[in-house]
Amino acid sequence: MNHQKVRLPSGLYFVGTPIGTARDITLRALDVLASADMIAAEDTRSLRRLMEIHGVPLDGRYILAYHDHSGAGARAKVLAALEAGQSVAYASEAGMPLIADPGYDLSRAASEAGHMVTTAPGATAVVTALTLAGLPTDAFFFAGFLPNAKSARRSRLEELREIPGTLAFYESPKRVAASLSDMALVLGADRPAAMCRELTKKFEEVRRGSLQELADSLADDPVKGEIVVLVDRARSGPVNEEDIETALKQALESHSVKDAADLVSKMYGLPRRPLYQKALQLGKG
Repeated sequence: MNHQKVRLPSGLYFVGTPIGTARDITLRALDVLASADMIAAEDTRSLRRLMEIHGVPLDGRYILAYHDHSGAGARAKVLAALEAGQSVAYASEAGMPLIADPGYDLSRAASEAGHMVTTAPGATAVVTALTLAGLPTDAFFFAGFLPNAKSARRSRLEELREIPGTLAFYESPKRVAASLSDMALVLGADRPAAMCRELTKKFEEVRRGSLQELADSLADDPVKGEIVVLVDRARSGPVNEEDIETALKQALESHSVKDAADLVSKMYGLPRRPLYQKALQLGKG
């Protein structure tokens, strides 16, 4: 028996569950599931199965369904249990609650009501992928799922293009080919990337290459399963003064001095003030 039944202080316990392999759960997570007065889950069947695998008994407790469609009613039941001084464990279907999974509204409501909120942390797909991708991990930005519509997806990628860190996305197998094609178009075809799928599972796979190479690979070899796409940060070379002046002149043809300086500043990732002064001079000329 890997779990212990312990006395848990009243509060909300977010429990990390495995993203694939059932044995990736922590001993503390098993303790919390065994000991909580009340259990809630995004998917009651998958959590019940996980508890059965590890021999954690329900002992007369039932698992409350709490997900995107259960609404305020389920949240009210959890808050009522907390008000009564009970301990409540909540688990997503896989991985950490709140990370592209339900739980945010519950966490906020419990905190605002003055209840203790803590976690028994565990696996999460984005961090697992970062360890395998071979891309920089000193700074990264988790962007979750991109929009379904092509125009909205490309607009979102435009917003993310210059972020100075590795970009991380969750994707479905049905959309990943279109998303990688748009990434190659908007972020740059040669930008290094990795596509990680079915992490910790039997058919785990990591494909590495440029965005265009990854997009092309799906034409002949489509994929199944849950997917994380990681993209290296933008790499800018030395900025040529003549290019900056040309860009400012072009911007001034249809923009004010202020807006032209803002536009070129964002384009090259340069401080705005000296560009504004240069634009003033060019405007007077």
